[in-house]
Amino acid sequence: MTVTAPHDQVLPSDDGEALTLRLLGRFEVTGVPASALGAAGQRLLALIAVNGGVLARWQAAQALYPTTVDANAAANLRALLWRLQRHCPALLRTSATDLRLAPQVRVDYLIAVATARRLLTPPATTAQPVPEVVAQLREDLLPGWPEPWLVHERERFHQLRLHALEALCTHFSLVGRHGDAVDTGLEAVRADPLRESARRVLIDAYLTEGNVSEAVRQYQAFAVVLHAELGLQPTPALQRRLGPRASISPAGAVMTESWS
Repeated sequence: MTVTAPHDQVLPSDDGEALTLRLLGRFEVTGVPASALGAAGQRLLALIAVNGGVLARWQAAQALYPTTVDANAAANLRALLWRLQRHCPALLRTSATDLRLAPQVRVDYLIAVATARRLLTPPATTAQPVPEVVAQLREDLLPGWPEPWLVHERERFHQLRLHALEALCTHFSLVGRHGDAVDTGLEAVRADPLRESARRVLIDAYLTEGNVSEAVRQYQAFAVVLHAELGLQPTPALQRRLGPRASISPAGAVMTESWS
């Protein structure tokens, strides 16, 4: 598996320097103070970005002002666009019908989506350094933002990035890149400690490199947190990966059995 740069990454255009719109982990636009955007400006930029960089004006007005009548929502949007064009003219291109991010705006979320999809499309390819790829898939989409239009997209991306991390971990294990496999598996577990598929690929990575003690430790840690949070036990399929080396008491306490 080789990692290649995303083909749909937005590059600098002739009309200005590249700007990065960050939506993963937190909102930020490089070189643009938050006060210049305001809360409504941040929401509008995020809304356009999660829709691929272009959105109809009526859709933007409806999403940003859902409890306002159409005429007032359109007026609010016009006022917001005037503010953004006055303070941050390099960010948006507007027409009578559409709103678009400017060509020089680079969106970390869109780059991460492209990377994750590539990792899940055989043959998965990635030529970027592993830390760079993992960093792209480390954070969720605008965590904590309550906007209804963001809820589905956030969950979709959360699942997408976890599947991509798991696929990358499995690949590295198969080709003998054990350190990269463990690093990627740990990142998947960090993203969702209760996700059994993430623990499974990490445990497999440890077993493949012959580090059985770490595999057992991961299994035990998962069993404890799963029981504490949900009252559940790991599936028999995961237990069978370690055989008699680990078990869970009825009370949920994890014990390591004697080595055979």
